[in-house]
Amino acid sequence: MRTQVAIVGAGPAGLLLAHLLAAEGVESVVVESRSEEYVAGRIRAGILEQSTVDLLRYAGLGDRLDREGDRHRGIHLQWPGERHHLDFVDLVGRAVHVYGQTEVQKDLVAARRAAGQQVVYEVGDTALHDLKTDHPSVTFTQDGEEQRITADVVVGCDGSFGPSRSALPSPSTWARTYPYSWLGVLADVAPSTDELIYAWHPDGFALHSMRSATVSRLYLQVPNGTAPEEWSDDRIWAALRDRLGHGQDGWAMTDGPITEKSVLPMRSFVQSPMRHGRLFLAGDAAHIVPPTGAKGLNLAVADVALLAPALVDLLRKDDTRLADAYSDTALRRVWRCTHFSWWMTTMLHTGGDPFDEQLQLSQLRWVTSSEAGATGLAENYAGLPIGF
Repeated sequence: MRTQVAIVGAGPAGLLLAHLLAAEGVESVVVESRSEEYVAGRIRAGILEQSTVDLLRYAGLGDRLDREGDRHRGIHLQWPGERHHLDFVDLVGRAVHVYGQTEVQKDLVAARRAAGQQVVYEVGDTALHDLKTDHPSVTFTQDGEEQRITADVVVGCDGSFGPSRSALPSPSTWARTYPYSWLGVLADVAPSTDELIYAWHPDGFALHSMRSATVSRLYLQVPNGTAPEEWSDDRIWAALRDRLGHGQDGWAMTDGPITEKSVLPMRSFVQSPMRHGRLFLAGDAAHIVPPTGAKGLNLAVADVALLAPALVDLLRKDDTRLADAYSDTALRRVWRCTHFSWWMTTMLHTGGDPFDEQLQLSQLRWVTSSEAGATGLAENYAGLPIGF
């Protein structure tokens, strides 16, 4: 096969990039190691920044988001005996939307299919070649036969375990593994809150999120190495009621059937540069953040928003300026969001140190009582401009 851009990875980053390139007349082929059903069913992020929503609308992908997404003005911050609402719209003039990554994926797959554009699923042995030349290529096997895509550019949107990240020679990397994980559950029950509740508790962090008017997404801080089966449904609901303040000021936590349990390790990772020759990285292939700040999917979208016009200029105008600046420009935002995610994580997760706990409570009191503190959180959570 011959194309202009070979994209490795058919998650939101890869499909959104293909969609934006197609709108500017740039051809692409997307390859993916998993099945279409597997990729579509992955339960991941559920919070979209304002800039992500704006880009999806601009790209013609906002119709179902506007119909079915839930616009939230802010979040609740809580610790035992206190709950405070931060109104992002009042503070910084921007909101967030609850709209799951699975729904974004469905919209992107439908758009790709409607345009008759190619996605090759269930490939194996993917490898990248000749990245320092003007004609890099991607090889893979499908149905036992080796295939090759020759392109002008290769983009790695294949996450932290794909071949693209390792194709960069001698990158600089920074990593942190946090000493706790999240036990995440999906429950067939209407949310017990109008907006997300981030709760500090001596027993560990808890988060009440949602996926729809009838499905709740909930998280509990648990030790690393925890297996989901260690937590029965009754134990989960008891911990959630305790940590989220059931009965506090008349608030009630409603439980229901739990349909999914999983444990998510917490880590930060950044790799630099995000470009090597004609290979560009986007999303989790270049950086990972803990989910506390709701940045993972939004960072991937921000990468793609920078990369799409850079590739259009490179391939249609032979103008290399945006492509040459891509890595440095993207990494500025990556590090800002990495810091914010670390800050939210360390402010809200307990580790058993009484001194640290008092510092965390002091910080929470400051954020919820100071307009400057609340504005800083709101500015970062609701999303910085794409070019930041």
